Amino acid sequence: MPLKKDGNSKSHPFVEVMLGNLKGLTLHFEDKSSPEWNQVFVALKDRIQSRLLEVCLKDKSRIGDTDDGFIGKVHFEINEVPKRVPPDSPLAPQWYWLENRKGEKVKGELMLAVWIGTQADEAFQEALHLDATAVNGDGVANIKSKVYVSPRLWYLRVNVIEAQELQIGNKNRLQPEIYVRIMLGNVVLRTKNTLSKNVCPSWNEDLMFVVAEPFEDQLVLSVEDKVAPNKDELLGKCVISLQDVEKRVDFSTPISKWYGLEKEVVSEGGNKKVCKLNSKVHLRLSFDGGYHVLDELTHYSSDLKATSKELWKPSIGVLELGILNAQGLSPMKNRDGRGITDPYCVAKYGQKWIRTRTIINSFNPNWNEQYTWEVFDPCTVITIGVFDNCHLQGEDKNDKAKDSKIGKVRIRLSTLETNRVYTHSYPLIVLTPAGVKKMGEIQLAVRFSCSSVFNMLAMYSQPLLPTLHYLHPLTYYQIDNLRHQATQIVATRLSRAEPPLRRELVEYMLDVGSNTWSIRRCKANYVRIAGILTGLIAICKWFNGICTWKNPITTVLVHIIFFLFVCFPRLILSSMFVVVFLIGTWNYRMRPRKPPHMDIKLSQAERVPWDELDEEFDTFPTSRNNDAVRMRYDRLRSIGSRMQAVAGDLANQGERFYNLLTWRDPRATALFLIFCLVASILLYVTPFTILVSLMGFYTMRHPKFREKLPSVPLSFFRRLPAKTDSLL
Repeated sequence: MPLKKDGNSKSHPFVEVMLGNLKGLTLHFEDKSSPEWNQVFVALKDRIQSRLLEVCLKDKSRIGDTDDGFIGKVHFEINEVPKRVPPDSPLAPQWYWLENRKGEKVKGELMLAVWIGTQADEAFQEALHLDATAVNGDGVANIKSKVYVSPRLWYLRVNVIEAQELQIGNKNRLQPEIYVRIMLGNVVLRTKNTLSKNVCPSWNEDLMFVVAEPFEDQLVLSVEDKVAPNKDELLGKCVISLQDVEKRVDFSTPISKWYGLEKEVVSEGGNKKVCKLNSKVHLRLSFDGGYHVLDELTHYSSDLKATSKELWKPSIGVLELGILNAQGLSPMKNRDGRGITDPYCVAKYGQKWIRTRTIINSFNPNWNEQYTWEVFDPCTVITIGVFDNCHLQGEDKNDKAKDSKIGKVRIRLSTLETNRVYTHSYPLIVLTPAGVKKMGEIQLAVRFSCSSVFNMLAMYSQPLLPTLHYLHPLTYYQIDNLRHQATQIVATRLSRAEPPLRRELVEYMLDVGSNTWSIRRCKANYVRIAGILTGLIAICKWFNGICTWKNPITTVLVHIIFFLFVCFPRLILSSMFVVVFLIGTWNYRMRPRKPPHMDIKLSQAERVPWDELDEEFDTFPTSRNNDAVRMRYDRLRSIGSRMQAVAGDLANQGERFYNLLTWRDPRATALFLIFCLVASILLYVTPFTILVSLMGFYTMRHPKFREKLPSVPLSFFRRLPAKTDSLL
């Protein structure tokens, strides 16, 4: 509401807007008779509990024990306020005479505009909500909705080739252990030690860093000699600016450069000065734009594009997200002796982060905000998180306070039908050291609109990541280390925005630390694998029932079908595909009707022992006492022993199969070779149809012709030697 006051007397004016128990205050000016506020206030329809809107002009300098500084007011009946529906033009403000408490006109006017509109109004995004009366100071900025863009990340490859003319302190050392240490920001990496007998060592080793635009950091390189287990001697260092580093989209060899080294020396007077050395280091530096910088786990990444925009392909559609409301949120903090929650939502897809406005003191907030993203790949995931705002009192400057997590939802775009609106309530579930807890529900509206069905379907035939990930793949250690660097850079940059998107919620949205050890996750993965093998196990049980003649009619029918396949082998593949087609068509009626959400049972979070939860939430390295660590170590050894036994058994089977031809057991190998010779002759003279028929009917023979003892081939295979005899 743009407001003005005319008059000749100097005052400290401000405006108070009241709607029932809702109140909002503008800024106040000192010694200004014609102030301009240009502030907008808004009240949601479901929060209005009065039919009268009062706009009061007050003087801050006159406020005392008996005077509230009242100058004049303007009031409106809510039923008489005009409505505005975009795309109508904004409502023009008007001058209104001020009235005293008795309804009499006084000197001065207010210019303002009052209307009933929707959230599509241009002024809504910057409006101050009247229900946010408890917010003051810098906390006002923390309640408004904002859009953030995460920094553009690059992989920096430093190829350390060699060094020349190093000046080693102790020249009598036969093999100095020289290495290169490189520091970029808070990240320090180093090469391997080179055992060189001369002063020109070589490494030819790649070190990878993550760098965000703009490239303001400097690369600090130092060449050091490990003279003792806990002592390193600096042989020289140099500082390299990243502004001129070459950017490449393929894996072409960048230009190498020699960089001179420097060293601090102490003069006779005790002063330190930098002295240039004859020593040099040979490097290749490049920004690899052909990779995608992973700041999320690959299996639910929201962005798979390469860093360089030259490699981007046109978007295939638009993702629309409507954050509607939440129900039954849990109290997250205490204020005035009662539990309250100040919830807001954060959504992340690609480089774009959004933050809704904060609803003050509400367990059932209504946001009704809509956002859109460009979609470049349908096999991506959008993440929506709900948090409790703990930074509403801006003047407190309490940096230690952290916004509490209420829960999050992931939605994979490929599970959505195109151009269909999904409106569904998702449970908000959080795993705490005390166990799993449902914090409420959030209602979302999601629509994935596709501009070209052909382009979208063509994406399924293309690699998931840019081609450079497959032509020149990174190691697992590099991917894990680089993802940690990327998440820290994104969290730092967004926490410095205004208002800040705080580190704790960025790390929660990016699932930082999700790869740490957890018995619960191991159990969940075991259940997932068991679920995948359920179909195969069911087929094996069904075939075992055929072989044991549990249902003679079905067994006879299978024998007939088997004989037809033997006689007409061309029907085998076509029949298999027809069966798969029929099964998939039959399952269409049982397809999921709504996007999936967090599953407590699948996550093995229903009945987690307290100690396992405590271990999962423990810091790294551990902060627990020695007894707890010893007990967990013993438990880990027990789990490891079982895994060791399974791995050993798999190794034994493979080695036995390999030893069929290695003459490790001469008699077994001789028997196997004789069998192969006889089998080759029989297979040559016996028609293939008869051979397959005999094998099939023998496998499905009646139980009367079966023995409980192991078969001859199985007994022979189990007697073969393995390398376990050579293990200590």
